[in-house]
Amino acid sequence: MNPLRIGNFSGFYGDRADALREMLTGGEVDVLTGDYLAELTMLILGRDRLKDPAAGYARTFLRQLEDCLGLAHERGVRIVTNAGGLNPAGLAAAVTQLADRLGIPVRVAHVEGDDLTAGYPGALAAHAYLGGFGIAECLRAGADVVITGRVTDAALVTGPAAAHFGWQPTEYDRLAGAVVAGHVLECGTQATGGNYSFFREGDVRRPGFPLAEIHADGSSVITKHLGTGGFVDVGTVTAQLLYETGGARYLGPDVTARLDTVRLSQEGPDRVRIEGVHGEAPPPTLKAGLNRLGGFRNEVVFVLTGLDIEAKADLVREQLGDALAKSPPTEVRWDLVRTDRADADTEETASALLRLVVRDPDQQVVGRALSGAAIELALASYPGFHVLAPPGKGAPYGVFEDVYVPHEAVDHVAVLHDGRRVSVAPAQDTLVPGEAPQPPLPEPLPPGPVRRAPLGLVAGARSGDKGGNANVGVWARSGEAWRWLVHELTVDRFRQLIPESRELPVTRHVLPNLRALNFVVTGILGAGVAAQHRFDPQAKALGEWLRSRHLDIPEALL
Repeated sequence: MNPLRIGNFSGFYGDRADALREMLTGGEVDVLTGDYLAELTMLILGRDRLKDPAAGYARTFLRQLEDCLGLAHERGVRIVTNAGGLNPAGLAAAVTQLADRLGIPVRVAHVEGDDLTAGYPGALAAHAYLGGFGIAECLRAGADVVITGRVTDAALVTGPAAAHFGWQPTEYDRLAGAVVAGHVLECGTQATGGNYSFFREGDVRRPGFPLAEIHADGSSVITKHLGTGGFVDVGTVTAQLLYETGGARYLGPDVTARLDTVRLSQEGPDRVRIEGVHGEAPPPTLKAGLNRLGGFRNEVVFVLTGLDIEAKADLVREQLGDALAKSPPTEVRWDLVRTDRADADTEETASALLRLVVRDPDQQVVGRALSGAAIELALASYPGFHVLAPPGKGAPYGVFEDVYVPHEAVDHVAVLHDGRRVSVAPAQDTLVPGEAPQPPLPEPLPPGPVRRAPLGLVAGARSGDKGGNANVGVWARSGEAWRWLVHELTVDRFRQLIPESRELPVTRHVLPNLRALNFVVTGILGAGVAAQHRFDPQAKALGEWLRSRHLDIPEALL
């Protein structure tokens, strides 16, 4: 049987608008998937729905489809997307109306059952992560376009693969292989050189979107259309495999994929084979994401220039402290960022930034009180007083939380293009996940001369967020570098290199097949990205910071 060619045209809400057309015209493809949802996106869509109950889906998808629906129909390409967000039925109806207006005979189906908001009073949105078998039901019944709400990102690939190859829910190895391919595709051009540690090794000015050639046994080849930018190699695929993951067991509603069994090989230019993936029964519960409004947030950034930076910062803290004491916010956070240099040749490089962030349930407390107190200092504080921007009236911020529910608590339904509703059975076999056995470590490198140098000279990294936690995946580029990395980059060394992790739980997971270590830092992002807890609220650059830190590296590796 020929492989199923599944491509991606969106990795997030706001991705490149012309990617759908590019993927339709750039080469052969059977199914195109669009991923629009993230924890923050669900909050944004929830706020949209508060203003308009008919909203709650990614409107940009409709604009892309208006330009490309006829082309997809001509070429027989099916489209599967989670752009339905909080309102998949609403988006499915809008797509049907669009197709009727354009005169294109398109069959549109959608998937329901993820919305648990009614069971969580006070939540703006509460949605379970569904698997791919609802999508498979829609495709088996003949749908050309399938709209979902909150499914796992990989479900956009496992659903079409299960439908095409006739996989059953207990064919765990095949499903796990598709999950791994789906995880590589889900973030679009991150698999083709985007956001890649070694980006200078190819032309990544405009990376092409990835596609997977999936085989009946669950193995796949990750590639891209000929002539598109970027590149696909073992490194780019490894980086995306490590993105937003934890241990060796990658849990999902259909299957638990064992990342420690993944084998990668370079099959040819821009072609990486994924094989050997082992799957296990899914866990007995489904993950659900809860988004709620946490209160109001405001900030002001003071620019401190030249001499006496610390004393200037102390003065502002004292002056504003007196003002804030009259109606103290629930949370007050000061951060002094020493971006200044001595004897700088520009004013900007002579300046440090003092950031004040306040949070409170009452918008008035973080709004005018802070704005007035900060601006009143304009002529009465440190020399050279100015701010990057005046504080506003205070903006709402969100809080994200994971909860877990039994499979049976979710009514997973495929709503077919002809209106029939097909219930999708919950997983019958489940397995409580335990810690994967610790793999044997390779022998360390023999002693030899070392040089103080950045970690990034011998290792790549990619980092991301999961709620309030961050993960940092680090991989070596050679067997010798792996022998050094796995013994050198311990949890203690990680905490030494990333000081803000020192008081937090840090877990290290070893993935020898990928020559990779995956660190999970619990709580470093507070209540999640929407709470804006730290300078880099999604930990996107945490891995690059780690790569910039200096260690004693064997000269043989440099």
